[in-house]
Amino acid sequence: MFTDTHCHLFHEYYTDFDMLISDATDLKVTRFFLAGTNTVTNSEVVSLVSLYPSFYGCVGIHPEDVDNYVLEDLMKLESYLSNDKIIAIGEIGLDYHYTKENKETQKYLFETQLKLADKYSFPVVIHSREATEDTISILKKFPNVKGVIHSFSGSLETAKIYISMGYKLGINGVVTFKNSHLKEILPDILNSIVLETDSPYLTPHPFRGTTNEPKNISLIAHFIADYTSISLEELANLTNKNIKEIFDI
Repeated sequence: MFTDTHCHLFHEYYTDFDMLISDATDLKVTRFFLAGTNTVTNSEVVSLVSLYPSFYGCVGIHPEDVDNYVLEDLMKLESYLSNDKIIAIGEIGLDYHYTKENKETQKYLFETQLKLADKYSFPVVIHSREATEDTISILKKFPNVKGVIHSFSGSLETAKIYISMGYKLGINGVVTFKNSHLKEILPDILNSIVLETDSPYLTPHPFRGTTNEPKNISLIAHFIADYTSISLEELANLTNKNIKEIFDI
């Protein structure tokens, strides 16, 4: 059985959650970790995890929302951590792709949420885009915090740094893209990966360009198993072990 460790299953993108779950379960994807990115989606995460037994939640303020959040949003986020089905703080991190003008504000928000993770012994789900050096530098300030580097697509050198710090690497549909070099380092990082879809984004080949769903963990798993010459059962056991090392569920 597989877990989608990172998906955005919100009403904005999907209308039939029962069908979504059924389609995924048919392909042995049986757990779903929903990632919030702002106050609105965090609230929806909390609501959805109470309705569906197979849903678990991560709450956080994404770096793209850094110019919109207020102190009350962080207070509400902290209040959600007492919910048994909230298992991580995320999606949080740094993103310099669209602008670097708010770098310092991003860093402050990132560190503020890492302090919460440290305070409550929560794992984190990290978004890092064109900000590897700063991400690593900040994470090193919090040696007791562990988690997942979401949508990892970096070099082997970078992977080894994250792994040495106690992080797992979230691998999604990007690994199946023809222009992706991520598959080339799979054999070296296999023992430290978890699987994710990032639904509704990053749909794996051959359905790239369509709305992603958790059922596509199956496509990602088959690709990784074939490329690294291991069985699906071995991959499931490996990724479930890694999940247990990070998340308290």
